[in-house]
Amino acid sequence: MPQEKHPPTPQAAGSAHPATTPSDQPRIAALDVLRGFALCGILVANVKPIAHMVHTVSTTQPVVATSQDGSWLGLGLFVDQRFFPIFSLLFGIGFSLLVRSAGRRVPRPRVLLLRRLLALLAIGLAHMFLLWRGDILTIYAIVGLLVLLPSTWLPRWAVAGLAAVLIVTPLILGGNGVPLVPGLFLLGSALTRYGVIDRIEGSVRVPAALGLVFAAGALPAVWLQVRTPIDDAHLNTWFGLAGALMAGVYVCALLLLLRTPLRPVLQTVFAPLGRMALTNYLSATVLVLLAARLIGSVPDGWSSATVLLIAGAILIPQWLVSTLWLRRYRQGPLEWLWRWATWVSRPPLRRTP
Repeated sequence: MPQEKHPPTPQAAGSAHPATTPSDQPRIAALDVLRGFALCGILVANVKPIAHMVHTVSTTQPVVATSQDGSWLGLGLFVDQRFFPIFSLLFGIGFSLLVRSAGRRVPRPRVLLLRRLLALLAIGLAHMFLLWRGDILTIYAIVGLLVLLPSTWLPRWAVAGLAAVLIVTPLILGGNGVPLVPGLFLLGSALTRYGVIDRIEGSVRVPAALGLVFAAGALPAVWLQVRTPIDDAHLNTWFGLAGALMAGVYVCALLLLLRTPLRPVLQTVFAPLGRMALTNYLSATVLVLLAARLIGSVPDGWSSATVLLIAGAILIPQWLVSTLWLRRYRQGPLEWLWRWATWVSRPPLRRTP
């Protein structure tokens, strides 16, 4: 979700005017890129589950698709459960950045955090009951209220330890998707509180080493996912483990690429989507539902190519709108309303010359 203000970071390479928050503090560019990248993957994973709403009155589909296509080239290998952990981690990071910012600006920062989560809950409930039962915002808001907000009273070592327990336990018990949310939230919070996020763009060796570790673990996990029958009780374990490890590989790979000449390209492609993640996430649901009505066929019959075409037909206009919008305005429209509800004061929207 959209990040709040945070301590100044080095200006993005090749950028004469770094993106800023409403308080004119530079954003951490890597987080915007990661968020936009995750948003793209989540949309690809969600196309079929969302489209099912056109053909059924209700659905219990999870936030990301968990079907296997049995192919090394299928979406089940590269997409399903691979981007959801990144998005959840980033939510925990954004929350803790706001904790730090609010602690310097208001006498009762937890009241502000409570308002922010309640506003997100209202948005999520509207999304769930009006558009798609697989909405994740409601879950994020509830877990935030029950886990993230109370964790602000805990020391950072306790948050880190609890994060490890809440991530490992569901994987051992065969859980994936939603059961991992509390642990991923706390992991993002711990990384922020230990200062890792402030240094996220200052190292090459750390993401390179971590990326190799994640890749070494992901290879056997993915192999086990592919080899395990879909009705096997162990499938969820390998599916969840492979997803979490591949998400780590994706994050580390992007952080490394941001240290190369590809940085301006990655920022141009993913940062606008990431900076308007809430607006784009919600509008994507509407656009997928419209696409499903136009196509008319049952989503289960869609090929991977069809899913990718639908996602691309949504993401390209979203990128264009986001890019043009952010040239004139500080935040996306829903991000601005969410910030207004958080601070209970109307923030500036239009950029000053």
